[in-house]
Amino acid sequence: MDITVLGLFLLASFIGGVTTGLAGFALALVVSGIWLHIISPTQTVALIVAYNLVTQSYAIWKLRHALDWRRVAPFIVGGSVGVPIGTVALTYVNPAYLRTGVGALLLLYSIYGLARPAFRPVQSGISSDIGIGFFNGLLGGLTGLTGIIVTVWSQLRGWPKDVQRTVFQPVNLAAIVVSAVSLTIAGAVTAETIKLYVVGLPAVLAGMWTGLKLYGKLDDAAFRKVLLLLLLVSGLALMAPLLATLE
Repeated sequence: MDITVLGLFLLASFIGGVTTGLAGFALALVVSGIWLHIISPTQTVALIVAYNLVTQSYAIWKLRHALDWRRVAPFIVGGSVGVPIGTVALTYVNPAYLRTGVGALLLLYSIYGLARPAFRPVQSGISSDIGIGFFNGLLGGLTGLTGIIVTVWSQLRGWPKDVQRTVFQPVNLAAIVVSAVSLTIAGAVTAETIKLYVVGLPAVLAGMWTGLKLYGKLDDAAFRKVLLLLLLVSGLALMAPLLATLE
């Protein structure tokens, strides 16, 4: 890896860390745009999972004062059922169509949310949260998009920013742990990948520290806008293949 490629790798690692520290997700969205051009797809996926294990765990620890496992448990219970069903359904459903549909919904939701500063929080119970967890896991099993539905649901519930993050980040972490085990068993964790992980980890941690500092300066309204903007970018990224065919 020459100095230019190394610089791009570290820059993406740092920005990905900033984004995760600031919003609690979207590391994959940020880094994959650069990493997929300079390292292999397998290394990209393995590094995203490995770095997310660190960033998600650390962020949850930092926000532990707002963590309530009774609030989080229904989403994890629902997701534990949804993920394997989604994985099995991969043989029957075209993930590309699903990604495009989810991307369109994210675009509509984020644009609507940005245009409408205030909204009435959704009231629901445990059964609704389990259902959301199920569909979140189902989508994760089908497409690898863990946490998108729970992130949107946390916003709709109108929870404070710390509570939102201590709901969708543990749900993400649970899915990431499963992914890490699967990748290890599949032999995706090679010596070269471990070397890249060690090289990029300081940049990710520095970025995350910066992102958490910025997060501390946001009020609930500003945090909502940050999430909406990232969801908007996520929607565009999911629809990019379709948009490319229209050119």
